[in-house]
Amino acid sequence: MSNRYAGKNGSFSAQIQAFADRAKGAIDGAMRDIIINIGNSVITMSPVGNSDIWKINKISSEYNQAVAEHNENLRQNPQNFDRRGYLKRGLKLKDGMGIRAPLGYIGGRFRGNWMFSIGSPDTSTVDQVDPGGSRSMARIVNGALHFNSGETAYITNSLPYAIPLEYGHSTQAPNGMVRITLANFQKIVEEAIRNNQA
Repeated sequence: MSNRYAGKNGSFSAQIQAFADRAKGAIDGAMRDIIINIGNSVITMSPVGNSDIWKINKISSEYNQAVAEHNENLRQNPQNFDRRGYLKRGLKLKDGMGIRAPLGYIGGRFRGNWMFSIGSPDTSTVDQVDPGGSRSMARIVNGALHFNSGETAYITNSLPYAIPLEYGHSTQAPNGMVRITLANFQKIVEEAIRNNQA
């Protein structure tokens, strides 16, 4: 005589395990999204050296802007053009003041030095410039893909002027980058959780 209940199970273990697997995947996904969004925030808010706005170049920059505006205003009046369609001789200002910057200077080294690591902070720096932040963002995204919940992730910038920039040294980021991102942390977390529900 066979037992019609043979091989049957009254346990929820398979369902619980499936939910646990989905929940772990959702948690890992949310954590990766949080890391990526934090990285994007600090990178995009990072100032990129712009010699036009340096204090030493302020007067030169303002003068050059005034010359450009003067010449643009001339173009608004049809009487300022000759028969060939060029501005009449002597009207257009052709001068300007030089902007001082170190020879070969290109902004973007700070933005290019955001590093990602798991387990301990990465204190290395690179000499590359990354004005758009794409290389730094790629480092963070690629690193986040290997992150699992329970680990500790670090986003660091170890250039010697990182702390002065965070605390108002740049007019482009007077309130810093990390402090603003920290103020938005709860929103970043809530969005990541919404996008990664189990």
